[in-house]
Amino acid sequence: MTYENILLEIRDSIAVITLNRPKVLNALNRATLAELDAVLDEVAANEAVRVALLTGAGEKAFAAGADIQELAVLSALEGQQLAARGQRIFAKLETLGKPVIACINGFALGGGCELALAASFRIASETARLGQPEVKLGLIPGYGGTQRLPRLVGKGAALKLILTGEMISAAAAFGIGLVDEVVPAADLLARGMELAQAIAHVAPIAVQQCLTAVHAGYDLPLDEALALEASLFGLCCATADKAEGTRAFLEKRPAEWSGK
Repeated sequence: MTYENILLEIRDSIAVITLNRPKVLNALNRATLAELDAVLDEVAANEAVRVALLTGAGEKAFAAGADIQELAVLSALEGQQLAARGQRIFAKLETLGKPVIACINGFALGGGCELALAASFRIASETARLGQPEVKLGLIPGYGGTQRLPRLVGKGAALKLILTGEMISAAAAFGIGLVDEVVPAADLLARGMELAQAIAHVAPIAVQQCLTAVHAGYDLPLDEALALEASLFGLCCATADKAEGTRAFLEKRPAEWSGK
């Protein structure tokens, strides 16, 4: 497929998804959300892709949030429908079955911050700025920010960001656990690719089951989550990749993964 607002490039086993509206700081209007939905389906269906990188075009923004002109005319019902649609698409990103690394290269505000929150983990350039400024528009975060942010950084730190609407630096975001790594702007995509390649070179089924164990088990009682982990461990034991991985280790050679 071809897209107007998003670039999709497949580099070996890594998909690079770039929000491509730099003139408006990669704002997430309806058309861009629709394309993101389709891109995620395409990446999920591509068996050759093992990891995805998500970033924004230009040097200024990852994604500066929703399109304010669209927000300004929403009715209550339309607002609820838009939020539900965005939540569904971001949940698809979160549960893609393949790791998604958000490479935050500038402003990640409002919906842009919420998009990054749905990724498997986040690396940011030193120039990145993050925040949930919806209260300054008379709104609340609607694409999962009130739920994913507290789970990631704790209730107090999340409420401080959400209730003040303040924008924080990459260093401050790292300090509260909102981003997992901060690198110079010039090194951001290279570092993202380095991490993606490291993941792409390990057993793909094991990666998928790690994602399942963490996502599905996170909100379960510990005993139920441990039971889930044990069952997924057992499933991995039945795979050809487990047989190959253990054999390669014992034979002191690189493993050749089949994804079976």
